[in-house]
Amino acid sequence: MAPNQTIPPLTDKSLFKQECYVNGEWVKARSGKTFEVHDPGSGKFIGTCPEFSKEDVDEAIKAAAAAFPSFRKTTGRERARMLRKWYQLMTDNADDIAKLITWENGKPLADAKGEVAYAAGFFEWFSEEAPRVDGETISASIPGNRVFTIKEPVGVCGLLTPWNFPAAMITRKVGPALAAGCTMVAKSPGETPYTSLALAELAHRAGIPKGVVNFITALDNTAEVGSAITASETVRKVSFTGSTGVGKLLMKQSADTLKKLSFELGGNAPFIVFDDADLDLAVNGAITSKFRSSGQTCICANRIYVQKGIYDKFAAAFADKVRGFKVGGGYDEGVTHGPLIHDRAVGKVDDHVRDAESKGGKVVVGGQKLPDLGSNFYQPTVITNMTMEMRIASEETFGPVAALFPFETEAQVVEMANKAEVGLAGYFFSQDLSRAYRVAEALEVGMVGVNTGLVSDVAAPFGGVKYSGFGREGSRYGTSEYQIVKTVTLGGMGQPLQGS
Repeated sequence: MAPNQTIPPLTDKSLFKQECYVNGEWVKARSGKTFEVHDPGSGKFIGTCPEFSKEDVDEAIKAAAAAFPSFRKTTGRERARMLRKWYQLMTDNADDIAKLITWENGKPLADAKGEVAYAAGFFEWFSEEAPRVDGETISASIPGNRVFTIKEPVGVCGLLTPWNFPAAMITRKVGPALAAGCTMVAKSPGETPYTSLALAELAHRAGIPKGVVNFITALDNTAEVGSAITASETVRKVSFTGSTGVGKLLMKQSADTLKKLSFELGGNAPFIVFDDADLDLAVNGAITSKFRSSGQTCICANRIYVQKGIYDKFAAAFADKVRGFKVGGGYDEGVTHGPLIHDRAVGKVDDHVRDAESKGGKVVVGGQKLPDLGSNFYQPTVITNMTMEMRIASEETFGPVAALFPFETEAQVVEMANKAEVGLAGYFFSQDLSRAYRVAEALEVGMVGVNTGLVSDVAAPFGGVKYSGFGREGSRYGTSEYQIVKTVTLGGMGQPLQGS
């Protein structure tokens, strides 16, 4: 039977919004159309949100464009205060935001609380970056010239976010855009719109000027909304987190208007355990990397490569940890892992497991759907005896399946890891310092975790290479994605002092 969990009431019920936030007001779609949102754990109805169309998106873009001329003139310190206030409001309402995340996404409440802290951290970080948006003085090669640069906001931005981190994916884009002096239209995912709308309410309370941040929703019209943003002459920047396929489409659509782009796309992260690794550290790191949010993260370990000398010990210890997981509704006491986002995700996970099994893989833990819990639940799974012919070797699973591949040499495993067309994150465990440098430099990814299964940090640049996209989020590099560099050259500056 489906989880009969009790949904804890929000302390501040006004954070539950079922309208979009445009130009400082809560609005419906002009058509009056809405879409339904359901709890992925129980399948129960949560509420509705506006089904925005191109006409609605154009109005949001107009609002952002109208707000830009004045907002770009605010000082970095003024924008810092806005972000800091927004951060404080997020922190003050952390429990309610976490409840919303669990309700619409399904992840356990403890995980949701961790996400809220991480998400709020981007507002805090970029509040500290905003006053330091500085240009440079450059030594000119022509006598008498003086050269300096100014960093200016790129303009109106379109921000497109996924459902797996409903709060953090919003703040990681909005924070730097606001710090740079941009205005924006943020499209919330249709599966998880309520977290972003709660953040919009907090933006209103924080005193963000009207039109600066606009939050819109759509489900069936998602493609129409994306096309409206990419086709707009007014929107000068698009930031997208999602699949590589959609990223390619958005890039094509943005070509006619030559937008500035940053894309964080698909991942298929290799996780490598060498013979000399600290076994306990490696097992715990793999558990953290693979099963966070039930494997529904773009940087989770998808291919776990274990050197033959330690393979059996690692597999046994790893499987024992997984057997201790408890799957259920996100609000239930003791639950470590919740549902997947929808039945299509469950179908893909099961297809990968059955494919591996049919080609010689051995399912040592899990490997089955959990219909007694609900249609979106799947057992945390461990598969050994993996080979490169299996689909998991080349496709991102995005679910709770840990596939363990044996390998012999350093050169062999790096070749296996780099065969993927994507390159977002990679991990390896070794106590050899020379190997740490050697392998980190050889892996074709944008981020490397050495002896850790976590690489996400507001202070660290986040992004990939190859088909995982381009651009960086978080860190001091994050703000530059929302800026242009203007060069100013002053001529005739080499004159002698007057009267000399």
